[in-house]
Amino acid sequence: MPLATATARLAADAPNYVVAIEAGRHALTGDEGPHEGGEDRGPAPFEFVLSGLAACTAATLRMYMQRKTWPNAVIDVEVSLHADQDGTQYIRRGVAVAGPLDEMQRARLAEICEKTPVTRFIKRGTRIDTTLRIA
Repeated sequence: MPLATATARLAADAPNYVVAIEAGRHALTGDEGPHEGGEDRGPAPFEFVLSGLAACTAATLRMYMQRKTWPNAVIDVEVSLHADQDGTQYIRRGVAVAGPLDEMQRARLAEICEKTPVTRFIKRGTRIDTTLRIA
């Protein structure tokens, strides 16, 4: 049984790269930006990946804080994709926690950022098994 599911459909008559996506029970639209030949009707694929990382980071921090019965705080996560001079890609993640937390609590949250499920998933890499069928 899968842990999560998503589907994408690019209709034959769709404008360039406008993709209908279903993530679980949620309907989304994906596209590429104009610089890639798209119409920017939705996030590009890497933006979806980064969104997943940002959402997982914020939610995991909130869950941890709730378990510790720490006061609620506003959690802002910003992630961006970059490339070194040699083309090596990497992600920068900035996390801001606005709330009545002491330095030890903030340090612990920084450690938890590195242990979120999506962080671990991205860092370890994951095998992809592909089957192509002609319909």
